[in-house]
Amino acid sequence: MWKGCLTALVTPFRGGEIDVAALERLVEAQVAAGVHGIVPCGSTGEAATLTHDEHIAVVRAVVRFARGRVPVIAGTGSNATAEAIRLTRAAEDAGAAGALLISPYYNKPTQEGIHDHYAAVAEATKLPLLVYNIPGRTASNILPETIVRLSRIKNIAGVKEASGSMPQVIEILAGADPGFAVFAGDDLLTLPMMAAGGAGVICTSSNVVPRRFVELTDALFAGDLARARGLVHDLLPLVRAITVTPEVNPIPVKTALALMGLCTEEFRLPLTRMSPERRGPLERVLREHGLV
Repeated sequence: MWKGCLTALVTPFRGGEIDVAALERLVEAQVAAGVHGIVPCGSTGEAATLTHDEHIAVVRAVVRFARGRVPVIAGTGSNATAEAIRLTRAAEDAGAAGALLISPYYNKPTQEGIHDHYAAVAEATKLPLLVYNIPGRTASNILPETIVRLSRIKNIAGVKEASGSMPQVIEILAGADPGFAVFAGDDLLTLPMMAAGGAGVICTSSNVVPRRFVELTDALFAGDLARARGLVHDLLPLVRAITVTPEVNPIPVKTALALMGLCTEEFRLPLTRMSPERRGPLERVLREHGLV
């Protein structure tokens, strides 16, 4: 099973289209930095504004660029179960190692509906699946007991837990089947979640500093808490500038990559460029870390 730092990859645009050349550069930089996996077409990848054809094309391209050096876990979630199945099957056909599926959003299903949604996708594919719980975007929390039930399904391999609740994380770790992987969905919770038994982090900030997050997860797997604490304290201003801001993800992280010359500062509506009052502090932090 996957573990460590998996980067939730941005999707670069140029002139309104997918910037395939920039996408290849980003994948290559992640692989060179030693990340343990790449996750395209999630929230950070602006999947909500990709057409279905673009979504599948991005997954195919990332698989091709990765060349088997790291696993590619494709974002394939939807609030329509049939659509999630179609995207997951397409990711499987493209050669993805697994799929990450956000909990159905807007519909606000019951816990039974959430369970049955994931069970239906699992039945339709042989890919290992990661549940993605992020109540702030979906308006519903997947309760620990529901995730524990899902852990009993053979190819549901883990969860990206972004509820922000450590008690919930501990309940999941205590109750889930052995080998069920719990990934941090909040970059700043990587240390406590891994210390509690988590498998790693599906990370936004590692788009910008991949090697540092690899060092962090490696230190935690080695039991070197002193080094891990030092890394977290050093990374705190940068991670806060990227993830703890009124400018919703992926606006700050893509802005940072653009300032570093790795992609254009282009978004699709309704996302817009970062406001000047937020952009200035972000650029200062990047300079302090020697990134621009």
